[in-house]
Amino acid sequence: MDYGLIFLTLSPEFVLAVAAMAVMGLDLTVLKGTSRIYRMTAAAGVMAIGIFTAILLLQYYVKDASFPLGMLVQNPLNLLVKKVILFVALTIGLLATEVRFTRNVGEYYALLMLATIGMMLLVSTENLLLLFVALELTSLSLYVLAGYNERSRESAEAGMKYFLFGGMSAAFLLFGFSYLYGLGGTLDLGSLGLALSAHAADPLLSVALILVVIGFGFKLAAVPFHFWAPDTYQGAPIASTMLIGSASKVAGGYAFLKLLLIGFGAGGWSGSGETITGWAPLLALIAVLSMVFGNLAALAQTSVRRLLGYSAVAHAGYLLLGFFGSESDAYHSVVFYLTVYALTTVGAFGVIAAVQGKGRDLTLRDFAGFSRKSPEMALCLLVFILSLAGIPPLAGFAGKFYLFAAALKSDPGHMGMLAAVSIGVVMSAVSLYYYLQLLKQVFVADPIGPVLRVKAGFLGRSMILLLAFCVITLGCAPGIFLDLITGAVISVSR
Repeated sequence: MDYGLIFLTLSPEFVLAVAAMAVMGLDLTVLKGTSRIYRMTAAAGVMAIGIFTAILLLQYYVKDASFPLGMLVQNPLNLLVKKVILFVALTIGLLATEVRFTRNVGEYYALLMLATIGMMLLVSTENLLLLFVALELTSLSLYVLAGYNERSRESAEAGMKYFLFGGMSAAFLLFGFSYLYGLGGTLDLGSLGLALSAHAADPLLSVALILVVIGFGFKLAAVPFHFWAPDTYQGAPIASTMLIGSASKVAGGYAFLKLLLIGFGAGGWSGSGETITGWAPLLALIAVLSMVFGNLAALAQTSVRRLLGYSAVAHAGYLLLGFFGSESDAYHSVVFYLTVYALTTVGAFGVIAAVQGKGRDLTLRDFAGFSRKSPEMALCLLVFILSLAGIPPLAGFAGKFYLFAAALKSDPGHMGMLAAVSIGVVMSAVSLYYYLQLLKQVFVADPIGPVLRVKAGFLGRSMILLLAFCVITLGCAPGIFLDLITGAVISVSR
């Protein structure tokens, strides 16, 4: 085995691990006793250096490689998704400097980078065992981050709920993987897909599928595995919520897509006529339930963060529709949508963080008159919210369009998929109502008390403006990013 190649392949992860240890060491030694803002800035700077170095390694030094049993697979598509995760993690780390939520600065940034390492490994592997280990590395870091505000009861509750639901979902996922290994006799997803084709009618395969869907349904906050999401989105420190709602969705959604398309092979639409077996019916049902429940529950919310939590449930349903496309269409639509959703979510929470600081949870009414005090941040919030609603020419519209198109192209003669996409379109219209309720407060409503002021400094404002620019650019010219995805998909097509 070429250990030099292994080190080169994992060099971005090694760099982040070194940066995490450096942040911890600096915060506990040289920076000990200094002001919080200075420690946050220094930690964010070290993290930024580590992430920039990792991106450069991915771009110029990490080569295509595949190790035995699919333990590590470096191909252009995996590398592209890892770059997206690194960029999102970088924006979160820089935005976190504007939020006062902990005295343990070094530990926060170390956990953020450890979670990022787990996500990168999750994207890189096509092995069931390493897939589970990477998922747990990510999850354990996120559990701690969700309850990271030691002075907040809501944060402790959010962390506990996230941990309990996550622990149960991990158990289901591990049982599912064990059944898959028992049926296929291998941990490699590529070989597993071939082996499982001989067991398409085996009831144990259906059990394994259900268990795997439960495990990843939790990561995506899809119904009925979503119960942790609203409380965690509302109670966790906002800097942690940004990571949970963005980068972890990118890694989890992409890993789930690879597991279904490669590990379960062509089992999605097996059968003909009215008899449809495989994972498609189960996933279609979950997608519809997520879209309907998430949007209807969001209508009743007054907390902005809780509203975005239920919105995330609905977006998990939209995302799952893209899984039904052909392999090429599925990768195109899902990777594009995950990227757009991550950038938009970080941007929306970034604006909330810029005005919330260490204060209480904000309601819709708290944003009344916000545009009068901070017009540039109000316009950025407008971009993010309308993108989540899927309004052209923003990136959210392009993302939903590609998801719906991929689903419809998967089986034009199957009315069930047409019905699912139709429900998605109707629920997108429903979501526009509660998104507009927030924008109404920002731009139209008269304030009944002090108007929210932006507490973020130059760095926070710059990152929010950059994210808004990315959302607008990807909406007006989606081909910029789609061409990268196309080239990556062509190079790894099976």
